[in-house]
Amino acid sequence: MDVRPGDILVMKKKHPCGGSTFLVLRSGMDFKIRCTKCGHEVMLPRLKCEKNIRKILRGRPEGQP
Repeated sequence: MDVRPGDILVMKKKHPCGGSTFLVLRSGMDFKIRCTKCGHEVMLPRLKCEKNIRKILRGRPEGQP
């Protein structure tokens, strides 16, 4: 799955604050994501994160730095 920093992930499960969208800060073997509602940052293993993604909203158009 192609997930890049700057993308917004809509997850299947909600964060305890009630938000279900997360901003990708770092991708690799682990993802570092930030809740867009409360700002809490979470590190998740790639497989666990990819299983819980419902939709990916691209942060930047293709070809932009």
